[in-house]
Amino acid sequence: MAKGIMVIDGQRVPFDGERNVLAVIRKAGIDIPTFCYYSDLSVHGACRMCIVEDVKTGKIDASCSMEPRDGMEIRTNTARLLRHRRMILELLLAGHRAECTTCEKSGKCKLQTYARRYNVTNIRFANEYCKLPIDDSSPAIVRDPSKCILCGKCVRMCSEVQNIHAVDFAERGIETYISCGFDNKLADTKCVSCGQCAAVCPTGAIVVKNEVSKLWTAIYDSTKKVAVQVAPAVRVGIGEEFGMSASQPVMGKIVTALKMLGADYVFDTSLTADLTIMEESAEFMNKLKTGAKLPMFTSCCPGWIKHVENMHPHLMPQVSTCGSPMEMFGAILRQHYTDDELYSVAIMPCTAKKAEAARPELVKDGERLIDLVLTTQELAKMIKEAGIDFADLPDTEPDDPFAEYTGAGVIFGVTGGVTEAVIRHVLGTVTTEQIASVAECGVRGLEGIKAFEVKAGDLTLKIAVASGLGNADKLIEKIESGEEFFHFVEIMACPGGCIGGGGQPEACFEQKQLRNQGMFIADEDCTLRSSEQNTALDGVYNLLRGRAHELLHVHYPDHGHE
Repeated sequence: MAKGIMVIDGQRVPFDGERNVLAVIRKAGIDIPTFCYYSDLSVHGACRMCIVEDVKTGKIDASCSMEPRDGMEIRTNTARLLRHRRMILELLLAGHRAECTTCEKSGKCKLQTYARRYNVTNIRFANEYCKLPIDDSSPAIVRDPSKCILCGKCVRMCSEVQNIHAVDFAERGIETYISCGFDNKLADTKCVSCGQCAAVCPTGAIVVKNEVSKLWTAIYDSTKKVAVQVAPAVRVGIGEEFGMSASQPVMGKIVTALKMLGADYVFDTSLTADLTIMEESAEFMNKLKTGAKLPMFTSCCPGWIKHVENMHPHLMPQVSTCGSPMEMFGAILRQHYTDDELYSVAIMPCTAKKAEAARPELVKDGERLIDLVLTTQELAKMIKEAGIDFADLPDTEPDDPFAEYTGAGVIFGVTGGVTEAVIRHVLGTVTTEQIASVAECGVRGLEGIKAFEVKAGDLTLKIAVASGLGNADKLIEKIESGEEFFHFVEIMACPGGCIGGGGQPEACFEQKQLRNQGMFIADEDCTLRSSEQNTALDGVYNLLRGRAHELLHVHYPDHGHE
């Protein structure tokens, strides 16, 4: 890798292996504007906002596609660069339907931010935006072509990271637009509702479907009792919306805020993450004993389930039948609050949970288990709308009788967390020293694919963990070719796991690292660290009255495969 010293705006800045000049500029503490660049994607170099001027040659080029060289001297802020950036912004604004006061992305839109930053107050060109209709066919996200600036992030995310190819460029020149192919809608594609396209979109062209009004309606309905469950990863995402560190877990504040908003009951989905471990571990051990085909794949992630159905239906018999923790909590609440007009709400980091809740398999005893799923982003909107000073809220515990959970349930929110929780349970790991030993086996970290071995008695278990569906496909290819064998495989659709879910606040890799840290801080703060220690589960099994498998497991269609 190249190394040396560059001169940036008069500063001597050392570099050592940085991907491009843009990375070196940011290392120097300069916030250079970008639309199309994203560190986890290939370099597109289309928007030209990150242009810099080479002092020696006078040439202008995009810093995202420039390789750093020793002795290179550049300027990031000159009269010529300012003129170019303002022109680019004018042209983009001329092709953009501006409705900033009502746009879902208002206040977080990069086009809006840069227009203000560069004082673009007058647009000299006629406004000619894309007239294609809004696509709201997805249960999770909404596409508005009139706000697209053709940065290509959604295309590259869907193809390079997720390997789904649901969207792509169509036509050429000024006729170019983002299409689902033959002008289909997202619902007609292999889209799994992961929301990663929305997570990287810099404008309001792709956003999470906003269903906040449905919760307000339920709260204001005196005939309803609103019960809200909150997924583990939400506690390290939502605080960022209120100026708090991503590494600071805020579950107690979330409970307080939801009670202030009008929720009747608030619970932590970590309880049923513990329940999932008990059910999934038993299922896994049974497969080992009976010689069932391995690996067993996890089933917590609805984006992964949809991807299996779309691309690997022959693997469905190897996917755990355990419902997700969200599904399990929904089933428990329906059994417990039988006399109330219960409105069951789930706050999730994941946009695909909206699609999961709508599946016919999540109807039990004639009732839908989950009435509404809101994302972390949507809950933040509600808190802001209510004028609540979230950062200064006191902590409140979740409601009885489902208040207890363990650290093993909490870590479900990060890639490898489900696996670590299973290992803790299978090995009977409960002491701090034992947990530290498990943590060093290779299960932790944000790498896209992790593979390692764990000793369980006389058996050596071979385990793999993948996050991001592109990584999942790579792993499956190795398994099916015979190159690799595993007993147990955990897969999460979103890079980094639920902490990087499409419904979380936008996050770069560094933010995800902080969230990962926050999950394990929350784990360490728990008195109980292994799922079998959760005494509330005894009450849950009693509540289910012998119907645990029926209510806690989901049998998806086998698509013709036995």
